[in-house]
Amino acid sequence: MKNWKQILALSLPSVASFATVTITSTINLILVGHLGVLAIAVVGVSNIIMYNVWALFSGIGYTLNYLVAQNFGGNDVSKAIQRTQIALYLCLIVGVAVFLVGTFGANWFLYIMGGSPELIAAGESYLRFRFWAMIFGTATFALNGFLRGTGDTKTPMVISIFSNALILFLTYSLTQGAFGLPNYGLIGAGYAVLVGEVLGLLASLYIYFIKLHPRYQTRKRVSFEAVEAKLILQESGKLGLQEFAMGLSMFIFTMFVTRLGTNALAANEIALSVMAFGFMPAFAFGSTATILVGQEIGKGNHIMARRMGTDTAIVGSLFILLLGLVEFVLAEPIARMYTQDVEVYHLAAYLIMISAFLQVFDGLLNFYAGGLRGAGDTSFLLKASMLLCFLLFVPLTYLMTFVLEWKSVGSWLSLYTFLMAFGIAVMVRFYKLDWEKITPKTALEA
Repeated sequence: MKNWKQILALSLPSVASFATVTITSTINLILVGHLGVLAIAVVGVSNIIMYNVWALFSGIGYTLNYLVAQNFGGNDVSKAIQRTQIALYLCLIVGVAVFLVGTFGANWFLYIMGGSPELIAAGESYLRFRFWAMIFGTATFALNGFLRGTGDTKTPMVISIFSNALILFLTYSLTQGAFGLPNYGLIGAGYAVLVGEVLGLLASLYIYFIKLHPRYQTRKRVSFEAVEAKLILQESGKLGLQEFAMGLSMFIFTMFVTRLGTNALAANEIALSVMAFGFMPAFAFGSTATILVGQEIGKGNHIMARRMGTDTAIVGSLFILLLGLVEFVLAEPIARMYTQDVEVYHLAAYLIMISAFLQVFDGLLNFYAGGLRGAGDTSFLLKASMLLCFLLFVPLTYLMTFVLEWKSVGSWLSLYTFLMAFGIAVMVRFYKLDWEKITPKTALEA
């Protein structure tokens, strides 16, 4: 019971953090809806582009999270601070690259997405602001990785709520000219995201360099070691590519569903929006598994590391099953909140009912992947992701959707077959590890 209380204490703030991001994205799309269909299309396409770009660099935050957890478990604070500073240097380099790509390539991204000339013209500036915003978001995610690695999940929650609330306020104000602010239309929504991310990073930097300095000496200058930089770059690359493979395969999945027609696509988006509320606790408990397993590995307590991973998976699964029960019972009323089109909400409700309990496999994927990250087993995650995304998920979606002609139901069955296979694979890997031989990750392993 003591472990369960610790797990919930770490996980619930993370659930709130991820929920804030998801809710902000949903409301943001609603707020720009009054600007017309073209604006909605621009924001939707930009969300897809930015998720996949972010995925490539998300590995920096994930890597710092598990390395800091191991260092803090081993009471090696100086190594955690050194790795954090190296990660921030890496974020700076990434930031320059993202700035150049976003500044000069925004229209190209919209073009390769199949955007019409009207969409490209309307969305180029907006997407450019989104690229610039990601520069700051990537660094914030890295600093949150440090905080979570120390066991502090409440501070990232507060920063997330603050920055996302600001984004919503500015989106409403700058797209409608409310509260005496100018009406910039769609560009205003881009401004809002940029300002929110900038202030979110400033808050994170204040926490790290000012508030935490007396405790951890975070402003202390540490030596730059090439081998440590290589380790962080290597681990970030593996975890970033794993996330990118997931994002890209979901993008292909959406392309297949799009070919089924407008109603099928609308139902798919509604169901995914509802399922996002199941993804949030999965991510949150997965992050908790990384923290607890990583810290126990740092302490050299291998049995407890394995136990923490197991207990986190049990608590997280119960949480998701309870949520799934609510989604199953209220599937149609929930779907009708999005649309009054009978055909669309019937199909969406059916998809929600299919996935309501199957989403526990998405939970297992995140819980045990988090445990494997805490143990430093990142190579397996990359290999499994690449193989299952592109050799199972994508071909199976095409087979079930078009060849077998199961349409939307086939696409969702393929999605959860993939998640089931991936979830079981990482769970088996977690329990087959030789835990007695696992040690904190060192630069010598790079």
